[in-house]
Amino acid sequence: MIELQGLTKRYGDKTAVDNLTFTVRPGVVTGFLGPNGAGKSTTMRMMLDLDAPTGGSVLIDGQHYRELSEPLKYIGALLEAKAVHGGRTAYNHLLCLAQSNRIPVSRVDEVLDTVGLTSVAHKRSKGFSLGMGQRLGIAAALLGDPEILMFDEPVNGLDPEGIHWIRNLMKDLAARGRTVFVSSHLMSEMALTAEHLIVIGRGRLMADTSMADFIDKNSRSFVRLRTPDQEKMRDALAAANLTPVVTQDGAFEIQDGDAAQIGELAARHQLVLHELSPQLASLEEAFMQLTADSVEYHAGGSAGSPDAAVPGPEAGAPQWGAGWTDGSGKAPRTGKDS
Repeated sequence: MIELQGLTKRYGDKTAVDNLTFTVRPGVVTGFLGPNGAGKSTTMRMMLDLDAPTGGSVLIDGQHYRELSEPLKYIGALLEAKAVHGGRTAYNHLLCLAQSNRIPVSRVDEVLDTVGLTSVAHKRSKGFSLGMGQRLGIAAALLGDPEILMFDEPVNGLDPEGIHWIRNLMKDLAARGRTVFVSSHLMSEMALTAEHLIVIGRGRLMADTSMADFIDKNSRSFVRLRTPDQEKMRDALAAANLTPVVTQDGAFEIQDGDAAQIGELAARHQLVLHELSPQLASLEEAFMQLTADSVEYHAGGSAGSPDAAVPGPEAGAPQWGAGWTDGSGKAPRTGKDS
């Protein structure tokens, strides 16, 4: 379990993370969402004591990360897959981590097999594609067989098979009682993977709820209906206190309607239906609705300058290299899984 209490990080007069309090519990995949610059990466770095908080605390199973004598046995993390010495082979990279945390050497081969890198175990990582680097980073996170896993953009660079694999891996880990905390900008993947959501904007907590409740509270769902008997259908709906909105293609949209009840209503009035479909909102729509006022970087220069469309680093965070970043403090990534 990961517990945050009043976690705060300031860089000068800029507050990157503002009094965050939430708990990441075992048994479910918890998604961590927020626009670029929201403070996600800074928060995850503070969880691992890579950045010192200005205020508040983070506890990993009741302890600060720095107090863990063999941390990989408690928590495994993928924050930057390419943070590997390029001259080391995949095997030796994992061997070094295993020896420093008193993990059996046999575990190295096990995790290499789990992530599909056995055939390149003795190749130097500098020749790895982005997807291979991601797999190696995931192997490092799994190495100590920890009860807590943290992943930042784990599907980045993976091919469809790799995406399917990591999605099922995270679900399986949660089903076995592990704590799984994952951050991603891919809403379609998050919708398929996470059961619970933590959403932040401008460093502040915006939502701590189940996936279903989040979508329900922050989006619009309706029933779409098409019929050749529009006037009769409109009268029947009005009698049931339902008001349809007519779309450009002549269909009806009934806000907060129930498809089964509307179908039974049409049957009672012997009305022909060409379409009756519930239109459920997506995670992306709900996320955009909730965080609309928290987006710092708008495409098309809407923030008032020619550079407004170019994402910057996490709010107030120091930059470690030249060039622009993707809002997580890391350079933009390219490449394909192999």
